[in-house]
Amino acid sequence: MSLLIKNGTILSTTGEYVADIYVENDVISLIGKDLNVKADEVVDAAGKYVFPGGVDEHVHYGSFGGLLFDTADAAAVGGTTTIADFAPQDAGVPLIEAIERQAAKAKGTCSVDYAFHGIIMDPKDSVFEEIRKLPEIGVATLKLFMAYKGSPFYCDDEAIFKAMQIARDYGVTMMVHAENGDIINVLQKQLVAAGKTDPVYHYYSRPPLVETEATQRAIALSELAESPLFVVHVSTRGAMEAIRDAYNRGLPVYGETCTHYLTLNLENLAKRGNDGFEGAKYICSPALRPQEHLDAMWEGIQRGWLTAVGSDHCANTGGYEGAKKKGLGNFAKVPNGAPGVQDRLAMLWTQGVETGRLTKQKFVEIFATAPARMLGLPHKGRLDIGCDADIVVYDPAYRGKITNAASYHGTDYNAFEGFPMHGIPEKVYLRGTLMAAAGKFVGAKGKGRRQRCQTYGRCFEYVSR
Repeated sequence: MSLLIKNGTILSTTGEYVADIYVENDVISLIGKDLNVKADEVVDAAGKYVFPGGVDEHVHYGSFGGLLFDTADAAAVGGTTTIADFAPQDAGVPLIEAIERQAAKAKGTCSVDYAFHGIIMDPKDSVFEEIRKLPEIGVATLKLFMAYKGSPFYCDDEAIFKAMQIARDYGVTMMVHAENGDIINVLQKQLVAAGKTDPVYHYYSRPPLVETEATQRAIALSELAESPLFVVHVSTRGAMEAIRDAYNRGLPVYGETCTHYLTLNLENLAKRGNDGFEGAKYICSPALRPQEHLDAMWEGIQRGWLTAVGSDHCANTGGYEGAKKKGLGNFAKVPNGAPGVQDRLAMLWTQGVETGRLTKQKFVEIFATAPARMLGLPHKGRLDIGCDADIVVYDPAYRGKITNAASYHGTDYNAFEGFPMHGIPEKVYLRGTLMAAAGKFVGAKGKGRRQRCQTYGRCFEYVSR
């Protein structure tokens, strides 16, 4: 099949221009004005924007209780054509085997292309040795958690430092969830004991300083290990400034924030609703912050101190009703995470581009190009000859609202319910095949392919080898 998209305004990280795009055999083969070629499908994109399919470097399908890959239709509907999922490691299961088990769940099920991050949840020498083999299976990123003390996710500084020392020599990018797990553990217990159990107290159990301190500590560990570092889901001004200052000192330290840390705040956690528990819809970690921190996240993106915006998508099995059964009367028992992969584009465009917070070029960078570079996927996140034909034709004239009724997340609520949508992905192509149209999934389930990531990605670019 061949595809010709004509007369669209093509957006890149550096500019915009009107041109045609011709697709053959899954890849972009020609870009130019008034292309004189025959195609099986011709799309007139006059008055529309054309930009690369989104790359969401931070999703949870099956980990943290998230729904599995059969709900990844939501990504395509929201203009995201590549996701990077976390492969949890059960105790006693080798790191490589854990990744392959997660990959088996996605094969023939996932509707967009997918890659994997490793997660160390069983920190012992044999697992650390497996880091050397990650490049052989196309995994170039590895995450460790400084939070969730008492759970299998928690890793201490010794484990993180050891992993960093090995990862740096094999071009594997280290990622950390930076929160001080010891302090959170104490604060949670104290708040519950004092009868402060409503969802809003999730924030008070994880105040900004626990994230800022852990980020500073992770940077110190990476500096000592001489290892590049990517700090995930940054939500506080202090953490963002720690990353900024480290980078300005010449350290290969980078970070992402997430859609909800740009658009939702502490007031959402304080919502009571009809059942007094509505704030549970917004329990994620790190916690939502007061508005001053949201303003800092926008500044970090605008100035390039934060290099990507992920969704941290985690549509929990059971949704809001399940959360009530588990956590009513104790915020600490509410499953963390919220759906978001479908709404990342809408929120960034409407709250960013349309408000003047983001240029269209910066939007393309944080939505697609930068995450692809970080993951080590040079054929993704760009509209260039030879790249995969992952293409969004975007209608900026559309006006609507985000609703759970129109969601493909597979859960019973939407954290962004009622937010305006200025524009919509009119057509979303995965390697030249139409997967979504005007808010509807129209493709074939299981079309996604596993992506093999290249080592020495974006975070290694200024590191001497």
